[in-house]
Amino acid sequence: MTARIRELVREVAHRLEPQLIAVRRDLHAHPEVSFAEHRSTAVVADALRDAGLTVRLLEPTGLTCDIGSAGERGRVGLRADLDALPIPEQTGLAFASRVAGVSHACGHDLHTAIGLGAALILAELDRAGELPMGVRYVFQPAEEVQPGGAQHIMAQGVLDGLEQVFALHCDPKVDVGHVGSKPGPITASSDTLTVTVRSPGGHTSRPHVTGDVVFALGQVITQTGAVLDRRLDARQGVNLTWGMVGAGHAPNAIPSEGFVKGTLRCLDTAAWDRAGPIAVDAIRHVLAPLAVEADIEHVRGLPPVVNTPWQVVAIESAARAVLGDDGVIATEQSLGGEDFAWFLTRLPGAMIRLGTRTPGGESHDLHRGDVVFDERAIALGAQVMAMTAVTAATLRPD
Repeated sequence: MTARIRELVREVAHRLEPQLIAVRRDLHAHPEVSFAEHRSTAVVADALRDAGLTVRLLEPTGLTCDIGSAGERGRVGLRADLDALPIPEQTGLAFASRVAGVSHACGHDLHTAIGLGAALILAELDRAGELPMGVRYVFQPAEEVQPGGAQHIMAQGVLDGLEQVFALHCDPKVDVGHVGSKPGPITASSDTLTVTVRSPGGHTSRPHVTGDVVFALGQVITQTGAVLDRRLDARQGVNLTWGMVGAGHAPNAIPSEGFVKGTLRCLDTAAWDRAGPIAVDAIRHVLAPLAVEADIEHVRGLPPVVNTPWQVVAIESAARAVLGDDGVIATEQSLGGEDFAWFLTRLPGAMIRLGTRTPGGESHDLHRGDVVFDERAIALGAQVMAMTAVTAATLRPD
């Protein structure tokens, strides 16, 4: 990587920074949930077309943009995600969500602005004759649902002709100006479990003459995880957490139906293959003596993101070129899920975590309505992703 490339990347990012922040704030104020990202797709597509780039729209939402010539080697793939979450915003920001009950509580608005910035930087490199390899930027819909948008757009050929693929994710527990990196698995698998329990219902004074739906749900909630702890190796990091539960309309009536819904996560791919069937079997046995009927739905979601070693070298080298040697720190594997994992079942690649916390400021958590990101991370992230395409093309194992 030449000093000329580093300087050009820095110069273009500095020039684009006000535009990228404005795009981020616009997307933040108009969040769209999975597979409904029509406006977000149009915003990105229009900005890329204005820069003279050709866009391919995906169905029903999302887009790709090829930059430079692929040649015989194929392209480097870079990926950003577009969708927001059905979570009310509580930040009080001047550009807070205008859509009731929906917000960018996972930072995908930053991811999109970063992706747009990186694509525009790479276009400038290409025009200057400094882009060593063709690049495809993928703006993916529906990362937040299962099964997610990755498989949906893979079926539309977005990975065809790619040699390797990279992504980043905001981390509001890491200071802006840093990235967290880890070879091997960096996220967990994520499945959903839904248990619906039914009985005739009845009076709370006579639970012995009916099936007590609420009691049955309580047993599922408290016992299933304990069974998993004894059926699977604790070192495989299996976690079952219930996030939704509902039943009943009156304190003196046993309801006739109720449900509980949660996520089943595993740090280990082998455990992912076993955990779902074991959980379903455990739930059936927990409910068997309780005189209720049950529907158990296990949706196999996504595997862990497993970073390949050479691609970690490439993305870390890019980050150091932008942030300095101290800008790359080690990070731990998370139990969070990320459907970029599906891309890595087809291609080598890597994901890093981009610091978005203001140094000395408050740490926030993702998927909360009050999460706040330091916008200085946008231009830095765009530089890191653009430089990743360059380093991936030049630092090759062959």
